[in-house]
Amino acid sequence: MQSTGAVPQRLARPIALGGVLFFIEALLYFAYRYMVVFSREVTGTINTRAVVADVLLFTLFAFHHSLFARDTIRKRITRTVGALERSTYVWLASALFIAACAWWQPIAGAAWRIDEPAIVWLVRAAQLLGVWLALRSAWMIDFFELAGLRQVVDGGRGLSDPANRPVFKTSGPYGWVRHPIYAGWFLLVFALPTMTMTQLVFAVTSSAYLLVAIPLEERSLRRSSAGAYDQYMQQVRWKLLPLVY
Repeated sequence: MQSTGAVPQRLARPIALGGVLFFIEALLYFAYRYMVVFSREVTGTINTRAVVADVLLFTLFAFHHSLFARDTIRKRITRTVGALERSTYVWLASALFIAACAWWQPIAGAAWRIDEPAIVWLVRAAQLLGVWLALRSAWMIDFFELAGLRQVVDGGRGLSDPANRPVFKTSGPYGWVRHPIYAGWFLLVFALPTMTMTQLVFAVTSSAYLLVAIPLEERSLRRSSAGAYDQYMQQVRWKLLPLVY
């Protein structure tokens, strides 16, 4: 019987597929919490303890990414579960993301309110652009690989066969900036006509993490891609925003 590390293939596929569905569920839960629950303005004064608790909560979620990004950790997990290494990350990331959204503490007040209808429409359009940019970019680099299913379906061949490794694309959003999914995230969380403090703390904290993660992620890609990512950096100069950064 084919196996994926210590996991039989007949079990690995349902586990990976479950990870994809859980990943989608986590994203939908975030959308509900951020756009509906976090949008409810709380009266009173800003609770510093709540802000600190929220930042620590998101830091816990972010820590797993830094941990799983380490080559030594990834190799250990791969030796145990084989092609389910990415799916393991997705399961854990989705659970922690749901927990962060569920336990996020409300913060009193609002950062801004925009009432002018024309500007409100522009802001909403910018947010929809962010959603499209993130989804389109994820699909371009193979959403099912990002969610850990592709690695199991192809029996782990992509783990060792250079011909199956992803190529750094220079078309579409990836021809504009090197991290279009992150750029879409910035638009999604900040393009709001009314921004409550609960939303703002989430937006700032999550975006700050991405800004810290980008150079670390690129360093890892440069080290592991045998010069391919360096070439991509020369072709696409900007990280998040053309002509700015």
